[in-house]
Amino acid sequence: MSRVFVYMLRCRDGSLYAGWTTDLTRRVNAHNRGTGARYTRSRLPVSVAAWWTASGKSEALKLEARLRRLSRKQKLIVIAGKDPQWPLKRRPKTTN
Repeated sequence: MSRVFVYMLRCRDGSLYAGWTTDLTRRVNAHNRGTGARYTRSRLPVSVAAWWTASGKSEALKLEARLRRLSRKQKLIVIAGKDPQWPLKRRPKTTN
């Protein structure tokens, strides 16, 4: 079974975008080429704010939906790894 990732991108305008993929590097490169999500196309470049591994596609889709429902403030708390209620066991992997 392939690994599944849930990720948060930080866009040029400071906004945050949540998504899921089985190949994080390929997906981030696609976003930066403008062939990723429509939302990120006008907000390039993007960088990975945090990412987590999920147990499978079903869990990844649920977690992505949950991330999208959070307020910006809540998303920043999750990215920082300071939300004990966040369902993923691992701390987010951040890149700066």
